[in-house]
Amino acid sequence: MMLDFNSRSALGDKFVALIDKAIDRRATGESKREYLGGSAIGEPCARRLQYEYNGADKDEGSDFEPRIRRIFQRGHEVEEWLIRWMLSAGFEMRSKDRDGRQFGFEDCEGRFKGHFDGVVTGGPQGFEYPALFEAKCLGEKGFNQLVKHGVAKAYPKYAAQVATYQAYGELSEHPAFFVAVNANDMRIHLELVKFDPQLAQDCANKAATVLKAVDGGDTLPRATDNPDSFVCRFCPFKGVCWDDT
Repeated sequence: MMLDFNSRSALGDKFVALIDKAIDRRATGESKREYLGGSAIGEPCARRLQYEYNGADKDEGSDFEPRIRRIFQRGHEVEEWLIRWMLSAGFEMRSKDRDGRQFGFEDCEGRFKGHFDGVVTGGPQGFEYPALFEAKCLGEKGFNQLVKHGVAKAYPKYAAQVATYQAYGELSEHPAFFVAVNANDMRIHLELVKFDPQLAQDCANKAATVLKAVDGGDTLPRATDNPDSFVCRFCPFKGVCWDDT
């Protein structure tokens, strides 16, 4: 009898289910973010940021399934790989302060803050130091868009994150190391991102606007008047947003 080693067995399904349940338990046990994040400030809709800060109810089914959480975890692992590879290549990196805390910033009495992937403090000639280090793991399509158009056009949200971190981290003098890895074939792309002071100021202003609206009990305007727009289509707060009067 020819054995089919490619068939999906009941034990295989059970194995995946056990892992998924463990991922869900870990996600449930994670503490809720009680601040406005610098990594999210580039969202085009300030009302979405307001909902996130207030912990508004998300649409049914909008929470991340375990498979998506595994993708996020892969991104964190890629960040660690890149740091190790860069250290091996002669770059000097720091990701934590003397107290062992991850580099980052806080503003608005701790209600607006972010955490840096790292700071490149030295290394091979031809680069400028110190510089912000930001790592991303992207799919094939997104990676190719980044290579073709650059981060500001391909990923405005990431560009806003970089500008914000450069400003608050006092790392604006030298271009940031924005390093992306293609999840499909492990290609690496570096973009040296010059500081955009206007974008950084816009992000700081947006944070202040969101927090002021939260404190005043006001609801900020939507980024669009079309609920079927790209901005709204994948928003986890689409239901509560368009139900608001």
